[in-house]
Parts: sequence; structure tokens; C-alpha cells
Amino acid sequence: MPDDPLPYPEVEDPAPFSSETGILVVVRHGSTSWSDSGRHTGCTDVPLEKEGRLEAQRLRDRLAGHRFARVLTSPLVRARETCSLAGFGAEAEVCEDLAEWDYGAYEGLTTTEIRERQPGWVLWRDGVPGGETLEDVARRADEVVAVARSTGGDVLAFAHGHLLRVLCARWVDLAPEEAARFLLSPAAIGVLGWERDTAAVVSWNDTDGGLSPRAGRTG
Repeated sequence: MPDDPLPYPEVEDPAPFSSETGILVVVRHGSTSWSDSGRHTGCTDVPLEKEGRLEAQRLRDRLAGHRFARVLTSPLVRARETCSLAGFGAEAEVCEDLAEWDYGAYEGLTTTEIRERQPGWVLWRDGVPGGETLEDVARRADEVVAVARSTGGDVLAFAHGHLLRVLCARWVDLAPEEAARFLLSPAAIGVLGWERDTAAVVSWNDTDGGLSPRAGRTG
């Protein structure tokens, strides 16, 4: 990654806050055998494990009662399965931009294993050989933000840890490397909304609670 990352423009808000301005609710997929062991899981299509399926089923109650204008899911099976078990499979649209970071040569490796090859390695600073750059991932995240803000209603998105962390940073116009500050656990929910006309992180990494009727809106 270059010493001076490319500047990122602010993502345009569709309009000042109004009752028509939607929020973006994001959900990380449930646990897999690779996520449990800390292996970087990008393009490898690892399914949910038993606990991950239970986590996904619990999302059904946590998201119940909230109406979404649009439901999006990553094309990868762990996200699609989470979406389906949470009760949104029939209405979900596959969104290629929600796929996880392509880790290239570091796919399937843990941070400890990577640092044996590259001492002091940090994903957000050093990137991955043969995979996507952080800038590539941020551009995809910006596309999802644009879709959510142009929908005219609330959007629900099922995806992956690193992609959604970048998405969170870009929602509030932060540089993509600031995603390092937004930890996100398996089956956790985040609400990206508004403080009047300012994009805001309303809640993040919520592994227990549900959505209130006014989640993400302060008028």
C-alpha cells in the first residue's frame, strides 16, 4: 500500500434527513470453521458451522418486525445461508460488491502464519499480495453505500467482517483504513443511520439486541 493513500471523496448524501431517508442495517454472517480459527476467509466458499446456523436462526427474532425496502446479500454461501436462516432468503438480491476482501496469497492463513512470512504485518496498512487492495474494497463499499442511499427506504445487507467494517467507515466519510477501529463479530448487527442530515453509526457489533421502530433516525 502506498505511504500516501489516495484521497477519498465524501459519499454524497441523497438528501437531508427526512422520513423517506433510509438506514442501512448490516449483518455479518454466522460462524464458520475458518472464522473460529482466525483464518482469512475471502473467496473460499466456506459454509456455516452448526453454531453459525444457530446464530443465523436467532437473527430472525432480532430483525423481526422491521420492514426493509430492499435486502442484499453477498454471493458467498456463508452470507446467503445466514440471510436465508434469518428469514430473508426469498426477497434477497445477490450483490457482488458485498463479497469479502480477496486476500490473494494470504487466503486461508491466520495472522500468526502471515507474520511468520511478513513480520509486523497489518492488513489495513500492508495489504495482501495477489489480492485486492484496500482501495479496491473501499470502492465496492462506496457502491453499496450509494445503492442504500438511493433506495428510498431501509436496506438490510448480509456480508462479511472486513467488507462491512470498510462499509461502516465509508458511511461516515472516514478513510477506509479507519475500518480497523470497527470490530464486528459473527452474526453481529450494525445500524448505519442519520443524526438529522449527518451520516452516523447508530449501533455496531450488537450480538444480542434487536431493532427499535425508529432505529437509525434522529429527526
